[in-house]
Amino acid sequence: MSPSSLTTRTISVDFLTASYRICGLVEITSTGLQGVLNDVTSDFLKLREATMARIHIPSELVREVPTLMLVKEHIHMACLQKRQDMGPPALARGGYERIQKYFIGITNPIYECQGVLEWAGRFDFSTVMAGSTRNFIPFIDTRIQAVMLPNVKMKSPGVLFNKRQIDSLTISKPS
Repeated sequence: MSPSSLTTRTISVDFLTASYRICGLVEITSTGLQGVLNDVTSDFLKLREATMARIHIPSELVREVPTLMLVKEHIHMACLQKRQDMGPPALARGGYERIQKYFIGITNPIYECQGVLEWAGRFDFSTVMAGSTRNFIPFIDTRIQAVMLPNVKMKSPGVLFNKRQIDSLTISKPS
């Protein structure tokens, strides 16, 4: 199937980098934003109708542009307005049906993030971090706070977190 024959739709996404919150529209297919971010054939992401604000002054727009190219490697998190926009649950779960919910805390030099990871069976940190080509891990019911800026907080029903940006991870027992 050629890419041009895929059905696409446009969603709104907030991307957090080390310095900016970038909001824009992204075209996705049936694989959702996971499919776009975890696509190994492209290191870049195209946003339409993009706005940029510095992390430390979120209310002040720095730039508004019709098109913005974003380097995936530098994305810390992609925050969605709807959990369904992440993509089909089977992509996150690897096809398994028995799913556990783990309460996860993640830190990096810029952000602290708490949310729920749905995982098939017993959680294995090494599998999450090195077990696949997926760089973006889906979390649900997520709370985010900037480390050095405690007033910068966000909530999102669905977040894709770049595992290459993780410094530490804490885990609580499944519910």
